[in-house]
Amino acid sequence: MKVHFTKAIAALALATTIVSCAKKSDDPVAENPGNYILTVTPVASTAVADYLLTASNLETGTISTAGNGVEQDGTYRYYVTHNNKFFSMLYGQGNPGAVTTYNIQGGKLTKLSNFQTETVQAFAPVNNDILLTKLPRTINATGSTVATWYQVNTNSLLISGTGTLDALAPGNNGEIAHFSWLQQVGTKVYAPFFSIKNSSFATSYPDEAWIAVYSYPGMQLEKTIKDNRTSFIGRYFTNGLGVVENGDTYAFSSSVARDETKFTSTKPSAITRIKSGATEFDLTYFFNFETALPGYYITNWIYLGANNFVAQVQPIAAKGAYTSGIELAIVNVVDKTIKKVTGLPADVKSITTNNYTPKDGKTAYYGVNLTSGIGYIYKVDAASATAKQGLKVEGGTITAVQHLD
Repeated sequence: MKVHFTKAIAALALATTIVSCAKKSDDPVAENPGNYILTVTPVASTAVADYLLTASNLETGTISTAGNGVEQDGTYRYYVTHNNKFFSMLYGQGNPGAVTTYNIQGGKLTKLSNFQTETVQAFAPVNNDILLTKLPRTINATGSTVATWYQVNTNSLLISGTGTLDALAPGNNGEIAHFSWLQQVGTKVYAPFFSIKNSSFATSYPDEAWIAVYSYPGMQLEKTIKDNRTSFIGRYFTNGLGVVENGDTYAFSSSVARDETKFTSTKPSAITRIKSGATEFDLTYFFNFETALPGYYITNWIYLGANNFVAQVQPIAAKGAYTSGIELAIVNVVDKTIKKVTGLPADVKSITTNNYTPKDGKTAYYGVNLTSGIGYIYKVDAASATAKQGLKVEGGTITAVQHLD
């Protein structure tokens, strides 16, 4: 592995352009000041990125994209908040990507930086950084198949480190380790991955789960944690890990491994555990999701605190490798209980996968888009397993719900 650390952007093997720390004078200004950030794709638009809207309250009122918000460039954007900053990642689909950073001052978004990167497929907060990884999908004929990683310091808003990883080493099975996401666990970086032969994402190992464990900040591969009770952890662009207060790490599998034509895993959708301080799966713990909620599998989740997750669930009969569930359930990983959430409307078209929780153990806010074209923010209460309609969003499809102080 090659590792380079420098404070000089010109010395990096990555072209970077930092812009002014103030919004341009021609940037649209949100007319609904507040500390909540909603990302919304405008209605009747193609090949455009989300607008960023701010709101002071998610539980009442109406907001619209008409005349409001900050327009972004590029088509596909993904988001993460860290160190009280909002990072917008451009997914360039093979073209260069970008990272744009905002904070909120006086209830209004302020652009802090914008720089070009490679398009990356997995990223997450680690210490004071955002760690990004660009992952290969084909095996190099020379036998050197590498992933590239970048560290963005959330204080300086500069790229402080970059390096490469051997993408074949974690699986050690002749296939590429394609990270589903990244998660800081203690002082390490856990990278759950699916094993793939090529860009078809087919695998000869559908009934195995792996997590590559890396040091940080050096990103040296220390070991690979394995389990044969489930298929791979998480999904494409989906974090299948969650760390609870006592340091235990829980992992979900959707059981969507496949060959070139069909799903091939014989394992159920399930939740497993790695105990705090351990680097092996806890073989005494297994939570069969399909048994606890018959007819369903898990596609995504968010950790609320107090061992409670909100999971997006989908009927097994409608299983897809990239589809996200449009029903919700409350999962307590210690009690091994699942409760379907009531209160969502019948005409749901999509539910956001990037959502906000104050980590109070009981509350989350989801964007719910209806077939009518109208969207609402729904407040999910874990104790009652209910969802309550809140802020109405007009003029587009809600894609994320976040918050900055």
